[in-house]
Amino acid sequence: MSAVETMAAGHPAPAPGTPVLKAREIRRVYPAGTGALAVLKGVDLDLFAGQTLAVTGASGVGKSTLLHILGTLDRPTAGSLEITGVDVLSLDDRALSDFRNRHVGFVFQFHNLLPEFTALENVMMPALVSRLAGGGRDRAESLLEQVGLRDRMSHRPGELSGGECQRVAVARALVMSPLLVLADEPSGNLDHEASAGLHELLRDLAATRGQTFLVMTHDRDLAASLDRSGELVDGRLSLD
Repeated sequence: MSAVETMAAGHPAPAPGTPVLKAREIRRVYPAGTGALAVLKGVDLDLFAGQTLAVTGASGVGKSTLLHILGTLDRPTAGSLEITGVDVLSLDDRALSDFRNRHVGFVFQFHNLLPEFTALENVMMPALVSRLAGGGRDRAESLLEQVGLRDRMSHRPGELSGGECQRVAVARALVMSPLLVLADEPSGNLDHEASAGLHELLRDLAATRGQTFLVMTHDRDLAASLDRSGELVDGRLSLD
C-alpha cells in the first residue's frame, strides 16, 4: 500500500521526510502567433511529507501554470513528475483524473463552492465522486469542526462570509486525506483579518495532519511564515 493509500485508509500519516512530489525539468510552451511562448523553462522541485512551501512571483510569471501541472490539471511540454512515487504523466486521462481526485487537494482564490448545496455537502463532494463509503460524511463533519465551522454545516455558501467559504474550500480539499494540497492565492479575495485566520489554519493543518502544502501567493507575510519559500522568475524556480 502506498503512503497516500495508507493515509486515505485512515492509518497514520507518513513520517516527515517521506517524498511526496518530485518534479524535474518541467517546461511549458504555448503557441504564440508564428512562434512559441516558453512560460516554464525547467523547474525542479522536491516536496516531503508535512512541508509547507510558498512560491511567490510577479503576476503572469507562471505560478498558476506551474500549480496546474504539479496538480495534474495540465500536462507539461517536457519534464517528469512523480507524486507519492507514481509517474503521473504516464497515466491516461481517466486514470489521472481518479488519481487526482483521491490524492491531490486544491484550494483556489475563488472558493468555487456549489451554491445549491450546504457547507457539509460541498465538503463531501470529492468523497461522493469517489464513492467513498458513507460519502465521507464523518470526515467532512470532523474537518468542518476543525476549521471552526461546527455551527455552519447546514448553511449554503450565500449564507456564509468570504472567510467561511474559503474554510469550507479548505475542508473540501482535505476530505480525501491527500498528502499533497495545492493552493493558488487562497487568501487573495479576503480581508486582512480573514487572511490571517486562513494562514494560521493552513499552518495548523500541516502541523497536525502531516499534509504537504504548496501555496502560490503574492502575500509576503504568508510566504515568510511557511517552512520554505521560493520565487518563480523568468520561468525558473529559485528556492531559499
